[in-house]
Amino acid sequence: MITTVDRRRAVVAGAATLGVALACGIALLGIGSIALGPGEVIGALLGLGDRAATTVVVEWRLPRVLAALTLGAALGVSGAICQSLTRNPLGSPDIIGFTSGSHTGALVTMLVVGTGYTHVALGALAGGVATAIAVYLLAWSRGVQGFRLIIVGIGVTAMLGSVNTWLLLTADVEVAMSASTWATGSLNGVAWPDAGVAAAVALALVALSAMIFQPMRQLELGDELAATSGLNTERTRLGLLTLSVALTATATAVAGPINFIALAAPQIARRLVRGSGTTLLPSACVGALLLIVSDGVAQWLFHPVLLPVGVVTVVVGGAYLVWLLVRGARRTS
Repeated sequence: MITTVDRRRAVVAGAATLGVALACGIALLGIGSIALGPGEVIGALLGLGDRAATTVVVEWRLPRVLAALTLGAALGVSGAICQSLTRNPLGSPDIIGFTSGSHTGALVTMLVVGTGYTHVALGALAGGVATAIAVYLLAWSRGVQGFRLIIVGIGVTAMLGSVNTWLLLTADVEVAMSASTWATGSLNGVAWPDAGVAAAVALALVALSAMIFQPMRQLELGDELAATSGLNTERTRLGLLTLSVALTATATAVAGPINFIALAAPQIARRLVRGSGTTLLPSACVGALLLIVSDGVAQWLFHPVLLPVGVVTVVVGGAYLVWLLVRGARRTS
């Protein structure tokens, strides 16, 4: 049962986190070899700046910032959906295998068809959906339990990792090098055509997730109780899995597989809201904040060398995963 206080906390936490994320985005728009002040950045965004500032902000830097914010939000919501379905903090697209499936689908498309965004996005979606179906069927035993989804997903992720390595080793050298760079999870070189389409798709999917929030909360109460309210539990679960895959595939198509944002964002959001249920809006905002901050660190930690943002998220997210496992072990003991 969601109370008025819970809703208010979610809105306040989401708005505050989004405000910080937008502030970080504006800061990144002004930082670079051509430094610009906040006033110049805002003026360029409003079309009031000079041509040079507008070119730097709008044409060069804004696509990357927009991609980081929207794709981070998509990953945060995808993670929240997975953790709701599995009722487990380890239930994220990274762990269950959706990210690896999208990675494989996109990689096959890049090696066979080309690197166009539409082709890669469709390949990522197809790979993610195929992986979700495989995990779902393998975990099925008179219904699907969250723990089985996680265990099966870990195994599928390991197998797909080997497949991805084999694909890169057997591909043409130039294509393999390009695909390897993409596979690290990077926003380097993101331009308007890809960023604009991906942002629109990500925001549409995030908005769609708000429409299925109530059925998702009903599932969290258990299948039997949800069924008494007339909810078709398996159909709802499949729909939620498909939405989670679509969110993950959207991010993967543009930036490659970015791990651990989907794992950490829902848990951080839950602590901000101080609630026990799923928090979609705060999860989206925390995901956006985590990715924009990670990308800022990737750009400037070893400047002028630009690190892939996936390197930063793996280091930070890996530490978070270890902490999560240690904390869980201490609780059980």
